[in-house]
Amino acid sequence: MSISRRQFLTGAALAATASTVGLSACSNSGGGSDSGDGTATLAFGWWGNPVRNKNTNAAIAAYMKANPKVTIKAQPGEWSSYWDKLATQTAANNAPDIIQMDMAYISEYGTKGALLDLSKYVNTDKFQAGTVDAGKVDGKLVGINAGINSLAFMVNPKVFKAAGVDIPDDKTWTWDDYKAIAAEVTKKSPSGTFGSASLFSDNLLQAWLRQNGKDEYTADGKLGFTAQDIIPYLQMMLDFEKAKAIPGASAISEDQGKSTDQNMFATGKVGIALNWSNQLTTVTESVGSEIKMLRYPTMTGNVADRKAWYKASMLWSASSRTKYPEAAGKLIDWWVNSTEAANINLDERGLPANTEIVKEITPKLTDTGKVAAQFIADIKPELGDTPVAPPPGAGNLGDVLNRYQTDLLFGRININDAATKFVDEVNSNIQQAS
Repeated sequence: MSISRRQFLTGAALAATASTVGLSACSNSGGGSDSGDGTATLAFGWWGNPVRNKNTNAAIAAYMKANPKVTIKAQPGEWSSYWDKLATQTAANNAPDIIQMDMAYISEYGTKGALLDLSKYVNTDKFQAGTVDAGKVDGKLVGINAGINSLAFMVNPKVFKAAGVDIPDDKTWTWDDYKAIAAEVTKKSPSGTFGSASLFSDNLLQAWLRQNGKDEYTADGKLGFTAQDIIPYLQMMLDFEKAKAIPGASAISEDQGKSTDQNMFATGKVGIALNWSNQLTTVTESVGSEIKMLRYPTMTGNVADRKAWYKASMLWSASSRTKYPEAAGKLIDWWVNSTEAANINLDERGLPANTEIVKEITPKLTDTGKVAAQFIADIKPELGDTPVAPPPGAGNLGDVLNRYQTDLLFGRININDAATKFVDEVNSNIQQAS
């Protein structure tokens, strides 16, 4: 039977599957013991793209060649279908042994006992400070950082040059500066070109909240802000639109449905976009010319107040039902700590968390890869505390926020109702999943 991700998160999948085929709930103890001679067959699931698929298959082949008693069965997928498939597999106690995991969902799987505690299998001693805790749920290390990145503004110098506007100093600019600069670019550009895309999203909300003494979530699994807390953020979005720093509601809505090589940033219709640092190469290729990567603004104009963070671009997890926990852990350890794996995968999943591995691969990175690696190194003094993973039920916060922001921009809802209904809906989702 097919199970949706939402059914799994509310527990409906486990109940439905158990009643249908007599399966018990997940546990975190591991589904079996490894064979004494090292023989193991591991299913390896991930979502990706052609480059990632090629690299991952090459790394799998290299590992099997060095470990001939281990057979790895590749299960590549696409983001759009990956999570419903994983929910169905997990509910049927048939999840891949190795699971490429995302920060948005690690708590949801970890708190249900679906993931193996990897603390005794994977060595994280050489990981960058602040990059290990992202994979901890209820005190157990159920995800290993597969690559780090950080939120960044991508700037198209051609748009700024055509408007005769200087690219801002990203160590001193404020949110008000950002609005004024983007509005100036719009004013001095041809009709239909704007200084910035609408960057208002769950990611930018988190950056803004952290500079205001909050965060998206608390350590005890609750929403970290109230409706009153985010009204100024929503007002900032409306102010940006009024100043024409960003496109209007219709253009924003239309642009959200476009691919990265067809959106307004790729076609030179906006000067600033928001992305993760490890996407610089992809963004540059989509635009077809040099892209500058900037720090996002601060409330104070002091870069030390940025409260940035290193985000796990994705994580490696193992099913708690695996028959081969030691073999699964050994493979993940090799993936994140060996130069052989690193030289195959490089920075496609983000910059490795292992600092020695970073030194090994940096000379081999593309020019844009080296820029992204330097960006990660440069912002280290600006880091705040590592955010906690979203609690169960909160994985779709970004989608919920976007819906209310869209209604607000189109004038279908007022700002107080948008803030209240958004917070109430997310809180309800968290409560239903607990």
